Amino acid sequence: MKKTVLITGATSGIGRACACKFAEAGYRLIITGRDTKRTAGLAAELEESGAQVHTLCFDVRDREAATAAVGSLPEEWKQIDVLVNNAGLALGLEPEYEGDYTDWDTMIDTNIKGLLTMTRLIVPAMVERDCGHVINIGSVAGDAAYAGGNVYCATKAAVKTITDGLRIDVAHTSVRVTNIKPGLVETNFSRVRFHGDNDRADHVYQGIKPLTGDDIADVAVYAANAPKHVQIAEVLVLATHQGSGSVIVRS
Repeated sequence: MKKTVLITGATSGIGRACACKFAEAGYRLIITGRDTKRTAGLAAELEESGAQVHTLCFDVRDREAATAAVGSLPEEWKQIDVLVNNAGLALGLEPEYEGDYTDWDTMIDTNIKGLLTMTRLIVPAMVERDCGHVINIGSVAGDAAYAGGNVYCATKAAVKTITDGLRIDVAHTSVRVTNIKPGLVETNFSRVRFHGDNDRADHVYQGIKPLTGDDIADVAVYAANAPKHVQIAEVLVLATHQGSGSVIVRS
């Protein structure tokens, strides 16, 4: 029987790349997103390539909606072998003392609380079956703060600690837990961060060849397909000319 992967935030960026790569690897896919049309469009694209796909539309910030969506899964889709907690975002790059309250709430509710909600909904069944894998998409930003990163960096530091804590909590089982920490990845991430300011977003990637969503998805699939006795606990993935979260050498 094919394994099933559930991917949050699957309609763009790293999430979309994960959906495509896991489909290529022969997985059945449960893809989630906030936009019904985009989710359906991705499902149709994946199904054209032969993948089995089930869609769920909800915002991970809405715990009741997430609970209802997972509870609505048909019986044949209830066993989730891999959970990819990808949904996340950065908003703003202001000094902490000038930060926007709404931006802070959105990042915390999505990057931390949304991830925790999905973990709480899916992992108990993995523990009961003594089998499963949680892959959290963290960030190099979780290793050290950078100028203007304050709250976003804090949320990704929380993802690292939450991932480490979960790995410890399930160590008595065969459930595996992975934290993938991307560096500079060219997606719509910066456009979201700068609230649609394309000029500022494009500047982020000038003078360096950034990673792609596919690069991160490849790592996720590799971790998921590792032998059962191998747990890829944490992977830091940087562009070649990126030394850390704050050191980028541009040409």
